[in-house]
Amino acid sequence: MNPGDQAPLLLEASLPLLGIAAWSGTGKTTLLEALLPRLAERGLRVAVIKHAHHTFDVDQPGKDS
Repeated sequence: MNPGDQAPLLLEASLPLLGIAAWSGTGKTTLLEALLPRLAERGLRVAVIKHAHHTFDVDQPGKDS
């Protein structure tokens, strides 16, 4: 590896995974904004991936997409 490169993430069966799905406007972002810092405080490395099963405009005003 070169300096500054990160080690690749190895996916293991024991890798914790949390999925959150709900209708628009139900507080998913608010929940994640509160939850993610608390998980990080406990030493967990966290990442967020947004998935959509349909086409959507990423740059909608007022949306956190």
